[in-house]
Amino acid sequence: MVERVLFEEKQFLGYNKYSIVRRTIFAIFCFILYYWSEHPKAVTVGALNIGPYPVQHIERSGQLFFLFGLVILLLSIILIFVLHLHTRVGLGGVTLNGFWRSRKVFIPFDDVVSARKVRFKETLLNHPSYHHYFKGKIRFYSRGNEAVELTRTDGLIYRIGTQKATELLKAIREAMKKSAENKLIA
Repeated sequence: MVERVLFEEKQFLGYNKYSIVRRTIFAIFCFILYYWSEHPKAVTVGALNIGPYPVQHIERSGQLFFLFGLVILLLSIILIFVLHLHTRVGLGGVTLNGFWRSRKVFIPFDDVVSARKVRFKETLLNHPSYHHYFKGKIRFYSRGNEAVELTRTDGLIYRIGTQKATELLKAIREAMKKSAENKLIA
């Protein structure tokens, strides 16, 4: 029997805005060092004195920085296609799949006491995580500011990051209601 899917969302690693900013800054830094290696003379710009290229004695160091910059940009493009988190809500519970060999997590609605929408704190270190346990919460996050928090009967909290928090919460509440109705009938 195939279970009916009420909500489905795929989140990819390359779309996390803070990771994109960090990779872009590193790539720009590499390209600036490449340019500096090609124009190694000291320059005075206003009150700022930029000295000569410090590693002139190492051959092709500039090309190495240029290559690193290209590799970082290529890595950023590849990460756009790497699936990080696949969230699926069915009538039985929430299924969370990670990338490659990470284990599948299933949260049955029989154990869930409450579901609510929350916001993540805006920080520069908000990195993607899958099944990250910290301070009594298990976190699943790729990108965005919003999440749905599921509280189990034993007090454990699952925080599922999503781009569509309202839709996910609506699907979870609908599935929990149908699950409770099925329990009463049985």
